[in-house]
Amino acid sequence: MAGAAVQSPAATRGRPACRHCGTPLRPGAQTADGFCCAGCAYVFRLIQEQGLGSYYEIKDPITVPADAAVFQSRDLTWLETAQREAEAAADGRPPSLTLDVQGISCAGCIWLIERVFQQQPGARDIEASAQLGQMRLRWIPAAFSAADFARKLQAFGYVAGPAGERPEVPETRGLVRRIGLCAAFAMNAMLFTLPRFFGMERTFAYANLFETLALVFGTLSVLVGGTYFLGRAVQSIRAGLLHIDLPIALGIAGAYLGSLYGWFTDQTDYIYFDFVCTFILLMLVGRWAQVAAVERNQRRLLGQQPKPPQVRLATGGTIPPERLVAGQVFHSAAGHAVPVEARLESDEAAFSLASINGESTPRSFRAGQRVPAGAVNLGRNEVRLTALQGWNESLLAQLLAPAERAGPRSVFLERIVRGYLVGILAIAALAGLGWWLGTHDALRTGSVVTAILVVSCPCAIGLAFPLADEMATVALRRRGVFVRSGEVWTRLHGVRRLVFDKTGTLTLENPILREPAALHQLAPGARQALLALVRDNPHPVSQCLLENLLAAGPDEPLAGEVTEAIGQGVTLVASGRTWRLGRPGWAAPACDAEVAGPDDPDRTGTQFTCDGTLLATFHFTDAARPDAREELRALAGLGFATYILSGDHQAKVNQLANELGLLADRAFGERTPRQKAEWLAANGADETLMLGDGANDSLAFDQARCRGTPVIHRGHLGQKADFYYLGRGIGGLRALFVVNAIRRRAQRTILVFSVIYNVLAVGLAVAGHMNPLVAAILMPLNSLITLALVTGGLRPAFR
Repeated sequence: MAGAAVQSPAATRGRPACRHCGTPLRPGAQTADGFCCAGCAYVFRLIQEQGLGSYYEIKDPITVPADAAVFQSRDLTWLETAQREAEAAADGRPPSLTLDVQGISCAGCIWLIERVFQQQPGARDIEASAQLGQMRLRWIPAAFSAADFARKLQAFGYVAGPAGERPEVPETRGLVRRIGLCAAFAMNAMLFTLPRFFGMERTFAYANLFETLALVFGTLSVLVGGTYFLGRAVQSIRAGLLHIDLPIALGIAGAYLGSLYGWFTDQTDYIYFDFVCTFILLMLVGRWAQVAAVERNQRRLLGQQPKPPQVRLATGGTIPPERLVAGQVFHSAAGHAVPVEARLESDEAAFSLASINGESTPRSFRAGQRVPAGAVNLGRNEVRLTALQGWNESLLAQLLAPAERAGPRSVFLERIVRGYLVGILAIAALAGLGWWLGTHDALRTGSVVTAILVVSCPCAIGLAFPLADEMATVALRRRGVFVRSGEVWTRLHGVRRLVFDKTGTLTLENPILREPAALHQLAPGARQALLALVRDNPHPVSQCLLENLLAAGPDEPLAGEVTEAIGQGVTLVASGRTWRLGRPGWAAPACDAEVAGPDDPDRTGTQFTCDGTLLATFHFTDAARPDAREELRALAGLGFATYILSGDHQAKVNQLANELGLLADRAFGERTPRQKAEWLAANGADETLMLGDGANDSLAFDQARCRGTPVIHRGHLGQKADFYYLGRGIGGLRALFVVNAIRRRAQRTILVFSVIYNVLAVGLAVAGHMNPLVAAILMPLNSLITLALVTGGLRPAFR
C-alpha cells in the first residue's frame, strides 16, 4: 500500500525517529514534521506521491538518511558516454551496463530501485544487489536514457557511479561458503564421534569406520576452514606481527595434529576431531560477523568516483584534465570544478572555493584574475579560462590523489596474543616435562600435552571479540554512524584530540533560510517561477531555496528562459512576465532601502520580484549544526581537546568558535590544505581524529590517526574515511566514543571470564583429568557463556 511509513523500532519504543530513514531524532536536529533532514522529507513525499509506499514495509528499520545529494545536480556525461559504448558493443543484443549504487543497503532499496527502473521508457530488466552495492541494466536502444534513470534514482537518495574494482567474491561470501561446508563437516564429525562417548566398544564392527569418517571430516574442516586462519597466521609471522589468528591457528594445529597421531596409533585419548571441527566453525562465524558489518557499510558508498569530466577546449574537441597544459584555453561548465589554476577570460564569473579552502562565501572574479584549481563555477553558463599549469602541478590533483596508509597496531590485542601464546606453550612444555619425569610414559605425556593445546580455547579473541565489534557496528548504524574500516576501533583507542573543519562539518553544508514563512506564503505561480530560477543552479543560496521548495510540496518549474547577470542574480521570462531573484537593488531597485536597512548592514537579503514588484525577501545565514554546542561540550567532558582548522576567514572561524563555546586559541582559520596537514603533523597527528567534508581536508586526512566525514555525496573523502555519519547533527561522533567504551568494557569482561575458564580447563588437563568427552562438553559450554557475555555487555549500546 502507499500509506504512511512503518514506524521504526526507535519510534515504537517511545523515542522519536525520522519518518523516512528511521534514524533516532535528536532535539534541535530535526525538521518540524518528523524528519531528520530536508532530504528525507523530500524523498518521503516523492515515494508517497508515486505510489511506492510499500517500500517502508520492506526496508530495514534504519537506513542511510537522504543527504543533500537529492537536491544537487551531478555531471552525468560519463554515464552518457558509457551508454553509447555499451550500445556500440552490443552487436545486436540488448545492451547492458553495470553500475555502483551509493545508498543501497537492504531489500527495500532493491525493490524501490527496480520499481523506478520499470517506470523508465525503454527499460528492459535490472539486476540489483545489496550485497555488492551494484546494479546491472539492460535496455532498448534509442528509447532509454541511463542518465535520466540516474537522475531519477538520485531524487530517491541513490547515487550511481562507475562500477568500481570491488572483489568479485567479497570476503564475507567466501566465509559463508566455508561456514556452510564446515557446519556440515562438524555435524558429521559429531555424528560419528558420539557413539564412542556413549560407550561404543572398540570391538564394534563399525568402530574403525566411524573413527575414520571422523578423521575425514576433521581433515576436510581443516582444509576448508582451518587454512583461512593458518594462512593468515603465517603471513603475520612473516610480517613480524602478533595477529589475532596466531592463537587460533595454534589451537587448530595442536588439536588436529594430536588427533591425527591418536588415530594412527589407535590412542583414543588423543582424538579430538569433533572438537577441531566445532572450533573451526565457531571461529569462522566470529570472523564473518566482524567482516560482514564493515563490508555492508562500505557497500553503501561508491567503489569508484566518476573521473573528472572532459575539458572542452576553445579550439574544439575535448580532452581529459590530465592532458591540460599551460596556455590552453578551455571552458568550464556550470557546477564543474576548474581542474588547474587558470586565468579568467570571460568578463566576470562567480566561483565557490569551499571545497579547496573552506571559504563559505562565493567569490566573484573578473577577466584577467587567477582562478585557483578546484574552484567550482557557480554560474548557469560555462566560462572561458586559460590554463596556467598542467594537471600534475594542480592543487586539485594533489588533493584527489590516493595515499598509502599504514595499519594501526593494537597494543591491547598484541598483549593478549603474546600472553596467550607464551602462557599456553610454557604450560604445555612444563606439564609435558613433569609427566615424563614422573611416569616415563610417552603416550600419557603426549595425551596431556594434546589436551592442554585443545582445551586452552581462544574463544575470547577468536569469537567474542569479533562479535563485539560486529554488534558495536550495528549499534552505531542505528544511530546514523557507519563504520567503513574494521581498524576504526584500534584507531579510536589512541585518540586524544578532535580537529574539525568548519564549513560543512561544524556548520551545515548550505546556508539556512532564516524566515521559511516568506517562502511558504508565496502563491503557487510564484513558487513555480522561483523553482525555475533556482533549479540547476549550484549557488549556495539557490541550493538552500531548492531544498526548501522541494521538501515543502510538489511544484513543477515554470517554463521559460532563464538568464544570469554574473554577481547580481537570475532572470526568468515566462508568459510575458519577468521574474528576478538576486541582490538588493538589482531585482527591484526601489525596494533597496527596505531590504538593506540598518538591521541588515551586510546586505545579505535576496530579493524575489515579478515585473519589478517585490514578492519576498529571503535572508540566509551560515548556521552551526543544531546540536554542535551541546555535543562539543559533552566531548570535552569525555576528555577530548577540540580544535577548528579551516580555510575560511579567521573572523568567521572566531565567531563560530565563540558560538560553540570553544577557546579562541583552538580556532585556526585561513589555512591552506597543505598548512592543515602541516599543523596536524606538528601537533600530534597520531593522537588526532580529523573531521572534514571537502577536498581541502584531504591532505590533513592523510596525516590523522582516525578520520570521519559527515558528507559522502561529494566523493572526496568517503573512500578515505574510517567512518561517516549523516543527518543534520554531529551527535554520531559522541555515539562513536560511547559505543566504543561499552565495547571495550564488554571485551574486558570476556577476557576475565576467558582467563578463569582457561585456568580451570588447563588445570584439569595438566592434572590428567581431561579427555575428549570432557573437552566436548566444555567447548560448547564455554562458547555459550562467552556469547551471553557479549550480548549482555553490548546491550547498553542499543539503548
